[in-house]
Amino acid sequence: MNKTMGFSRPGVVDLTRPSNFQPHTGAKRLVIKNLRISSPNDGEQYFQKTWNELDDALTSVFSNKQPVTPLEVLCRGVESICRRGKDKADQLYRHLELHCHTHIKDGLLPDILSKGDSSSVETLRAVETVWGTWRTQLVLLRSIFSYLDRSYLLNSKTLPQLEDMGIRQFRQIVFLKGKEISKTGAQAILGICELVEYDRKSLDLFDPALLRASIATIHILGIYTSLFEDRFQELSSDYLENFASERSSSPLREYISSCDDLLRRESLRCDTYNFDSTTKKKLLDTAHDILVRKRADVLLETVAVSKLLDDKEMASLKSLYQLLRLSDIQAQLKKPFAHYTKSVGSSIAMDKERGDEMVVRLLELKRSLDTVIRDAFNKDGTFTFCLRDSFGQFINDRQVAKAWGTDTSKVGEMIAKYMDGLLRGGLKAVPRSLVSDDIDRNEAEKNGQASTGDEDAELDRQLEQGLELFRFIEGKDVFEAFYKKDLARRLLMARSASQDAERNMLAKLRGECGNSFTHNLEQMFKDQDISRDEMISYKQSLSNTSKTTLDLQVSVLSSAAWPTYPDIEVNLPAEVARHIEKYDRHYKHKHSGRRLTWKHSLAHSVVKATFKKSVKELLVSGFQAIVLVLFNDLEDGGHLSYKDISKATGLVDVELKRTLQSLACAKIRPLAKYPKGRDINDTDTFTINLNFSDPKYRIKINQIQLKETKEENKETHERVIQDRSFETQAAIVRIMKSRKTMTHQNLVAEVINQTKGRGAVEPAEIKKHIEKLIEKDYIEREDGGLYTYLA
Repeated sequence: MNKTMGFSRPGVVDLTRPSNFQPHTGAKRLVIKNLRISSPNDGEQYFQKTWNELDDALTSVFSNKQPVTPLEVLCRGVESICRRGKDKADQLYRHLELHCHTHIKDGLLPDILSKGDSSSVETLRAVETVWGTWRTQLVLLRSIFSYLDRSYLLNSKTLPQLEDMGIRQFRQIVFLKGKEISKTGAQAILGICELVEYDRKSLDLFDPALLRASIATIHILGIYTSLFEDRFQELSSDYLENFASERSSSPLREYISSCDDLLRRESLRCDTYNFDSTTKKKLLDTAHDILVRKRADVLLETVAVSKLLDDKEMASLKSLYQLLRLSDIQAQLKKPFAHYTKSVGSSIAMDKERGDEMVVRLLELKRSLDTVIRDAFNKDGTFTFCLRDSFGQFINDRQVAKAWGTDTSKVGEMIAKYMDGLLRGGLKAVPRSLVSDDIDRNEAEKNGQASTGDEDAELDRQLEQGLELFRFIEGKDVFEAFYKKDLARRLLMARSASQDAERNMLAKLRGECGNSFTHNLEQMFKDQDISRDEMISYKQSLSNTSKTTLDLQVSVLSSAAWPTYPDIEVNLPAEVARHIEKYDRHYKHKHSGRRLTWKHSLAHSVVKATFKKSVKELLVSGFQAIVLVLFNDLEDGGHLSYKDISKATGLVDVELKRTLQSLACAKIRPLAKYPKGRDINDTDTFTINLNFSDPKYRIKINQIQLKETKEENKETHERVIQDRSFETQAAIVRIMKSRKTMTHQNLVAEVINQTKGRGAVEPAEIKKHIEKLIEKDYIEREDGGLYTYLA
């Protein structure tokens, strides 16, 4: 069967025998042979033929024409030459480089020179036009020679790529002459600077598009730093010098505005037209040096800065601070700022005609300057310290005290009186200029405080403002004396607007000055509380049958804590005297060994008066009430002479005249005086004012007790001086007892240190006190200027 079909059976293979095949055991290799068919042309003949085609194509490109030879053929020719080896590729590059050089030198440069002869800007415009043409040609050139650019030049360590070659050729031919700048290059650079000058002068010749394109061009050409920047800075410096010279004689506000505007425009120009950040920094540094540092005497002129502060020119002050801060000389602004603060503050503190407004004006000044620091000086803490130091200097200046004819702090007195006004009148006593604004409210809420829109919080803030002035006072004894006297009147006459505000103020003073400062003040509050309890006890002890129209309220005060008051003799109405005697017996029975001294000058009353038109309640002082009740026994139209009233009341003339003047000569007149006039004379007569009327039912006319006389004011200051004298002598004895022996200089220094909290004491005063203590044999003087303590 096999034979018939033409097939033969295969032989049997013995798989047990070893094979002669040896497999490859090393690394595998894949060999790819260049399958491209080699050009039949070779050698110099092919290179020359191909270059001729390329040369013609370049000539067409540089003439802005379409090459005759197709782009694909030209690219294949470049590739074929490059594949023939490094030498041929290098030769091709040299031919191309030479052709480009010739084209720029003989074709493009003459075009620039022909168009740019008229001006630097026109030269710049011509350069920019030609540069645009060259960049377009360079793009097509790179397309034709792309194989050379990407295969040969990309890996070459010595030859640049075609784009870099084109940029370098343009730079060297147009902008450079050897290592120096060429005439054309200098003209073009000057053109850029002139464009900036046109913009600075806001001239129509300014071409923003040309400036932007030119800056981009010199960046690409790599000549921005080497050729442009220094020249630009030099011309800018000249411009800034002229600018500063022309405007530095203007008013400070205008000069600041001019500088601020110039710096803003210079910065914006650098950003808009893509100047280097280094150029911008150098330019602004130069501007600050010329406009600010070199003209610091103009910017910091005391009178000019004072005018800005006086006129509250917040925008100008803010710009001034920013100019100085960017020049790092803002600290020099503290000198005119401090001068203004001390000058204005001293004039306010020494203004006798407006003494009652002193504290309000000082607070307005501080508020105004605080606002300047906050809004114009960027909350600079150094100016806050400067402000505090300046306030401290003029407030404690002895010239201020001498201006008022005292040796103690007049400012301390007026601060105490301002506090008294706030605590008596509440927010009604706050001037509109000191009321919190929206910024104050927002700051308070951010700090977690109660909104200053709340009345209690606003009153607390106003008291805190007063305390800010109080903190500046070195000797607080004057404030203490007047505050204590005013507090006593408020407590005794129930004139405090808020007990919470009173105690809050007391807590503030305790925090500022310690417990010893507020000890007597706190005792005054305790006395009031004890007196209320005493009155409850007294009224409970009265018999139910003891009915009377008189409601007696007595305040028992400890003499050590309260101010001293003069004893003024007065004849009390019989019923009042009887009730006082009854209370006196009750109190002595309850507190054996104690003695009450009645101070009738501090008494106040509510008197019910029936007039022809209406019935009123009059809030009057004790002396006013005593005078008014004298008219109860008169018939209608009856009158009393001054002498009659004097005899009935027993008051001294000074007090009686003051009392009658308040009842018959003031705005509210329950009595009528004959003859009419402002002064009280011994021959005057008085009667009930039958035509008296007032819309209110309860009328306050006891303001006389709240007003301080000149004599009382003088006595308070003298008492402060006397207390200060005693404290100074006590300090000397205390120091000498501890040290035993001291030199005069050391003793004076130690006394000043220990008494500074109560008020400044002059060395001459200390010397007088030392002499007094020597006379009293507390200390003795020895040879060598030593003092020795005598036991």
